[in-house]
Amino acid sequence: MKGILVVNAFLHSGKFDEIHSWLLKAASKFNIDLELKSNADLMAEIGINFDRNKKLADFILFWDKDTKLACYLEQLDYPVFNSSRAIGICDDKALTHLCLMNSGIPMPETIIAPMTFSNIGYTNYDFLKKAAARLGFPMVVKESFGSFGQQVYLSDSYNDLLKIVKSIGAKPFIMQKFIRTSFGRDIRLQVVGDKVIAAMYRYSETGDFRANISNGGRMKAYTPSHEQCQLALKSCQVIGLDFAGVDILFGENDEPIVCEVNSNAHFKNIYDCTGINAAEAIIEHIYKRMNIEKQ
Repeated sequence: MKGILVVNAFLHSGKFDEIHSWLLKAASKFNIDLELKSNADLMAEIGINFDRNKKLADFILFWDKDTKLACYLEQLDYPVFNSSRAIGICDDKALTHLCLMNSGIPMPETIIAPMTFSNIGYTNYDFLKKAAARLGFPMVVKESFGSFGQQVYLSDSYNDLLKIVKSIGAKPFIMQKFIRTSFGRDIRLQVVGDKVIAAMYRYSETGDFRANISNGGRMKAYTPSHEQCQLALKSCQVIGLDFAGVDILFGENDEPIVCEVNSNAHFKNIYDCTGINAAEAIIEHIYKRMNIEKQ
């Protein structure tokens, strides 16, 4: 079996390279010839004559957010893991909440900021007063596109909110009710297929309301409850994910609240914390899916 691991041509860091190498190593254990190619190697070529029957691989493991390329490869009938639709939903925090809103999945109360244009920006900020009346303070503000807890802000007052939004500019963002009982703590559940394969409790000891490890948070192995697992699995099923990292907050009575769903969750930290290798689970899942489809 042959596969292609798609990565971003312009994103270079040891953290990403390590994830890629783990996936390649895991593939070799299943006798899968997994070739690494960038989104610049596989540019979408529409309307150009080529042999559609000449397949480069049996499947695509898409470890990037170039959803247009993922969609293009799907149009060429390649099985793509995760799908372009699922990656796109997870990449946009507003779309994530819209996708989950009718599924009975508890989430923080959320207001999506009105869209504006990059060459115009916001000509008035009256909508912020309505959001403040609905959500109160402190209020969480998140840029729709961002990772590792970055582009996430906590506003304590209307003036603070206005300052944050002006700094964001015309970029899309959401506003959320602050879950006080989850200040500086959450859990990350690693989902592959229909299983939660690992979980870790993340917490901040620096006074930061975010618990992300990349922001200085700490971690320890965690045994999730049945309710937490079912919530993570349902979130992935609704979005259509083969694998993901689901971040869950603690409600007033420790009830689980979905914070974010990450289609290409980095799993080095959860491996260091639990000893469970998500790369092997992901490759095994794809291997089984591909063999089932051949039958």
